[in-house]
Amino acid sequence: MELATKSAWAALALIHASPAAVLFAPGLFNRLYGVEANGVLGVLLVHRGALFLAVLAVCLLALFDPSARRSAGVVVAISMIAFLLVYAQAGMPAGPLRTVALVDLVGLAPLTWALFTAFRPHAA
Repeated sequence: MELATKSAWAALALIHASPAAVLFAPGLFNRLYGVEANGVLGVLLVHRGALFLAVLAVCLLALFDPSARRSAGVVVAISMIAFLLVYAQAGMPAGPLRTVALVDLVGLAPLTWALFTAFRPHAA
């Protein structure tokens, strides 16, 4: 069970690696999302990369520290589910955001496992 749990956390970390990389390479934003990150919007989008770095960091922490898994699960769930809800409310636009939504949708499987193992009655 621990191998499956660690694999789930590794998959969640991988999902968040590309958006986190925008912090270090802002030009990736256009390639990932099809949006130019200029001016004030650029600052916000690069800051978004920093927030995804935080999500990536908690995934990696949860991978190696079982005591962090409940908190990490809540953070990752908020991030992924919120995006899917916002995407749906926007009418599920085509293009790069659809790819992000599909990745997050697929990511719900490892997230569900991670949450199940973190919150089961005998979990730490």
